[in-house]
Amino acid sequence: MQSSSQPTATTPPFPSLADEVVYLRDEVRSLQHKLTWLQKQLFGAKSEKRIIESPDQGNLLAPLTQTPPSAGDASPTTTVPAYQRGTAKKQRTEDCLLDSGLRFGSEVPVEVIPVVPPELRGPDADQYEVIDTRLSHKLAQRPSSYVVLQYEIPVFKHKAAGTVTTAAMPAQVLDGCLADVSLLAGLLTDKFLYHLPLYRQHQRLAREGINVSRSSLTNWVKRSIELLRGIVESQLTHVLQSRVLAMDEVPIKAGLQTKGKLQQGYFWPIYGEEDEVVFTFNLSRGKKHIEALLKQRFQGILVTDGYAAYARYVEKTDGVTHAQCWVHTRRKWVEAEQHDPAVDQALRFIGELYHTERTHKPREADDDADYRQQYCKPIVDAFFQWCHTQSGRVELTPKHPMRAALNYTLARERELRVFLDDATVPLDTNHVEREIRTIPLGRKNWLFCWTELGAEHVGLIQSLISTCKLHDIHPTTYLVDVLQRISTHPASRIEELTPRLWKQHFASNPLRSVLYRDCVATVGGA
Repeated sequence: MQSSSQPTATTPPFPSLADEVVYLRDEVRSLQHKLTWLQKQLFGAKSEKRIIESPDQGNLLAPLTQTPPSAGDASPTTTVPAYQRGTAKKQRTEDCLLDSGLRFGSEVPVEVIPVVPPELRGPDADQYEVIDTRLSHKLAQRPSSYVVLQYEIPVFKHKAAGTVTTAAMPAQVLDGCLADVSLLAGLLTDKFLYHLPLYRQHQRLAREGINVSRSSLTNWVKRSIELLRGIVESQLTHVLQSRVLAMDEVPIKAGLQTKGKLQQGYFWPIYGEEDEVVFTFNLSRGKKHIEALLKQRFQGILVTDGYAAYARYVEKTDGVTHAQCWVHTRRKWVEAEQHDPAVDQALRFIGELYHTERTHKPREADDDADYRQQYCKPIVDAFFQWCHTQSGRVELTPKHPMRAALNYTLARERELRVFLDDATVPLDTNHVEREIRTIPLGRKNWLFCWTELGAEHVGLIQSLISTCKLHDIHPTTYLVDVLQRISTHPASRIEELTPRLWKQHFASNPLRSVLYRDCVATVGGA
């Protein structure tokens, strides 16, 4: 029988029992760390906020008692009840449009409903006089409002020649398609902005008494997105001209690998310095896709997370500087927070860095380009000096979570310092991750892309919708206009149809669906 102390195939030999105990303790700590991480992913909060207790901040659960008066203050101490019902009407803020608290913009249609009381309808109505009108507003909704547009196309005959002619149908976005541009834009925004899959939209149409095959919806979406491909390519060209570029990746199942199994693909969002984002798609997560996108097209500062493929690309590319994300670095320290009390000091350094950035960052970048050298650099220097000191602790074994955080941070010290020399470089990639979030949200609903072309189409339309949100453009208004304008717009000026420039050239008077042209039944726009 094999002795319990004899090393197995997976356990290295130990010169002494004490060395074996140290190894096993390290293994237990590593397994506990993995278990804690897994439990947090399954059941824990996803927020990365860190609550810091301050002695200057009172406890909200304590009795609300005023500060005791000083010796020279004769005012008595007053105890305020924990809950006290207000009697006066709350003051409304200036941005409140109505006294009832309902806020809406001028683009929201308002239907006027006159209220006629019985006194003004009866035989004694002439005895009353309306001296004023009080307005009351209620928010209403039309559920799944669909309209069938019936075009009356005249067929006319020339009296002298006897020839019969049928008038031409007004130009449509898709030839031979039963859908108006308003429906095409609605399908796109419902699926890619509100994450409503086509099969659910098909069910909604059926409940409203409209019978359209689901394959028709898929075909309309595919053809509509293909019309927008040139706009996204033009937007990508402009994004790659940025001096500071942020990049990330997110997985997606796309296309069949074998029977019954989908292959793994990735969206690679690229965020430009003028708030434009483009979702490119590739089956690989390797360096080759980064090279295909950026090589000979981008020169500047590339801001990424700690994924090694970006570092390998920058090492072999001239003219590109690599800057890394402080938030991803902070996450490594958060993972080690429960295993060593010294981690709290690292989190305080990073928290102070972000607080300083918010406090001293000028409104205009040209106002004080060196503010980071003055305010942020001392904090960064102190943080890395502390890291170098901590790395000398002999009790931190290679598998200790704090050792992993130290190794991750010190290996990226040069990249983490890049932001100090350029005020336009962000500290993190949070702005990219906010745009990435729409992919997992959609993936929970439409699950996967049946083909690689379908995944590519998701990236195309998501690029435009996400950029519309960044520029405060309503995606439906934009899509209704661009889908009608694209066929007559000069190809040499296609960049004008990207959301960034569309807002300047066409947002003031966008093309609308025939459904909303010359609409006089409501007050306001639609």
